[in-house]
Order: sequence, then structure tokens, then C-alpha cells
Amino acid sequence: MNAAQLIREKRNGQELTGEQIDELIQGFTSGDVPDYQMAAFAMAVFFQGMTSRETSDLTKAMISSGETLQWSGSKPSVDKHSTGGIGDKTSIALAPLLACCGVEVPMISGRGLGTTGGTLDKLESIVGYRTEISADEFRSIVNFSACSIASATASIAPADRKLYALRDVTGTVESIPLITASILSKKIAEGIDCLVLDVKWGSGAFMKTLDRARELAKSLVSVGSQLGVKVEAMITDMNQPLGKMIGNAVEIDECVDLLKGEAPGDVTKLTLHLAGRLLVMSEKCASMDEALKLLNSRIESGEALAKLREMVKGHGGDLDQPRKRELESSVTATQNGFVSRISTDRLGLAMIEMGGGRKKMEDKINPSCGIEFLVSIGEEIKEGDTIARLFCEGSAKSYAAELIRAAVTIEDQAVTPPQLIVETI
Repeated sequence: MNAAQLIREKRNGQELTGEQIDELIQGFTSGDVPDYQMAAFAMAVFFQGMTSRETSDLTKAMISSGETLQWSGSKPSVDKHSTGGIGDKTSIALAPLLACCGVEVPMISGRGLGTTGGTLDKLESIVGYRTEISADEFRSIVNFSACSIASATASIAPADRKLYALRDVTGTVESIPLITASILSKKIAEGIDCLVLDVKWGSGAFMKTLDRARELAKSLVSVGSQLGVKVEAMITDMNQPLGKMIGNAVEIDECVDLLKGEAPGDVTKLTLHLAGRLLVMSEKCASMDEALKLLNSRIESGEALAKLREMVKGHGGDLDQPRKRELESSVTATQNGFVSRISTDRLGLAMIEMGGGRKKMEDKINPSCGIEFLVSIGEEIKEGDTIARLFCEGSAKSYAAELIRAAVTIEDQAVTPPQLIVETI
């Protein structure tokens, strides 16, 4: 294969064949295609785009670069993926909740980078929880508990792991074909039957505009369907945090509250809606009404929380061990009015400054710091009201408080709160 010629063709806007894409990815995985050539390919895709068929062939080649997991077939295998947001903790409650409803959830998740938090980082705030496990351990936990949340092993879509590192340094992370192939290669390699995607848009999301979120959602659904998986995508709002808690340990606490039926309405609504769609897609329930009744019954009975505890134990963790929080302080409003806008990404920046997020992938995280964010868009507040509780010690506390205040725009006139679930594709 002449990789240089293939890259020139793509750069000139020519459509590549499936065979060309497969040879390129296999050569990259084996080391025959060097990083600099693959970086040039990523940049060509970034500028020229890909057709749906090309994106499907790229995803298929990335899946084929490693192992595809297989399951017994006695239960439908389902999963959910979110494009990430501030306070987005739905996966941690959703997996055990679904596992109580006759499906299995083999969930491969990621770490946080930038302003959005990572599911694995949150889980590692549970004492003893191991996210880095072998494929055999992953299978064993899923077979026993019907759910597991872990990091990708080296054998799952290794081409994606290598290509993502290049996308990060070449400024091509925002390419929709490359995002699509990256997400779906890992998810389909899990061996799942159904996938629901939570594509977020807004100030705290990767996709800042509704149009870009819709474009990504359509790409994911189209390519996933071409590769034989039932796929739905929901576009959801991330112009304000999801739930009240932002951080690692504090978000685990909110997940426990959710499975007790005590969490804020928005995070509960979205978790149940995502889980309900998977029950309908997998034909475990005939309608959303039936699915929501089943899910709520599992929360009310305590089964869902018991299943989370069981899954955590399978990973070596203890859900009941108290999770430390740093010393609490209050952030108060400086004027009267209505909350009209929340710069949600600033809340993520505050978490990074406190040590609860990463600027670089190798940065260490302090799981004990966090934010309890107490206001929402459309709410009336008065000067001196507490808008957030900060769990932070040290020199970062005052700067984090400034970022939180700066994130909240207060105006004289009331505004309509944004719609949480915008549309389904």
C-alpha cells in the first residue's frame, strides 16, 4: 500500500474505497504506517470530511484492529454513550439499573480531559474500585452481575487508541467522521445489540451549537445502523450542569441518591429516559410507559442500588466506605435578579483549578474536591443567596469561587429554562 498516495487522494477530495481504508488502518496498527503519515490522513479528513460510507468503513477497520467481545446471547447486550458534560453521571446509575431489568451492560468508558469529567475517574473515587481490568475479568463481572464499567483493554480497538493521541496533537479532535469512528469502534467492539447516544450541546458540551450536535448525532446513528447495531441518539442540553454535584466523589454520592429515588429531577429524568429507550430498543419492554414503570420499580425496591453495590464489589471496591470531601465553603450571589445564563464550561475550569480535572492526560486527580451547584436557568435569586457550595482547600479556593460567580449571568427579566431533551434521532 502506498499510504502517501492514499493521503494525497483524500486531501484532494477523492472518495476512498473500503479496501484502501482498511489497509491504512491495519498498517497504522502494526506500525508499518508511521505516525506522521496518519497525522496527515487525520488532517485530510478534518478538512475534506468523509462520506457516510467512508466513515462506516473507517469504523469497521478500527473495530477489526482488535478483539470483539462476545456474549452468551441469553440476554440482549446494550450500552449508552455520552459525548460528555458537566455533572454528567448517568452511566454510573444507568448500568446497574438496566442490569436489574433483564439486559446486560458491558460498558467501556473513558477518563476526563478538559472541562468534562470522566466516568472512570468518578468510579475510582470509590475505595478499591479498579477500572483497569483484563478482558477476562470484564467478561466475568458482566456474566455474574450483568453489568461492568471499565476502561478499554489494549485489545479493544487499538487503532482508535493510537489515532486519538494523534488527533489531540494535530487539532483534528472536532472532525465528525473521526469522532464517529472513535466512539462507535469501541462501543461496537463490546459486542452489543443496542446503543443509545446522548449527544450534548451547549456551553458545557463539546458541541457548542445545536446544528453541530445534530450533525454528529445523525452521523453516529447512520454509521451504527450500517454496522448492524440498533442505534438511537438523543440531543440533550448542556447549557447548565446536570444534577447538582460536579466532581468525582460527590457525583458518586449523587448516583447513590438517584438509585434511592432522592436525586435532582433533571439527572433522574435523563437517566430513566436513556435506560427506557434501551429497554424498548432491545424489546424487553413494548413502550416507554412500560419501561419507566419497570425502572422505577427497581429503584423503589432497592434492587438497583444493590446491583450497583454488587458491580462495585466485582471491581474490588466498597460502595459503602465513606468518600472524603474537602472542607466546605459557600459561594454567594452579588446581586438580585434571575439566572439567565450559565457558562457551564467555567464550572469545569473551576474543577480543573481545584485539582478535580485534567489539563493533560497524565495529570493526577483529587477525587475529594467538588462543587454543589444550587441554581438553574430561570431561577430568581437575591444578593447573598448561596449559589454553590465548594469542596476545596488551599490556594485554588478563591479563584474557583471567582470562576463560579463569573459563570452565572443574572438579569432583571426572567427567562425560560432550556429544554433538557431536545430531540431523538
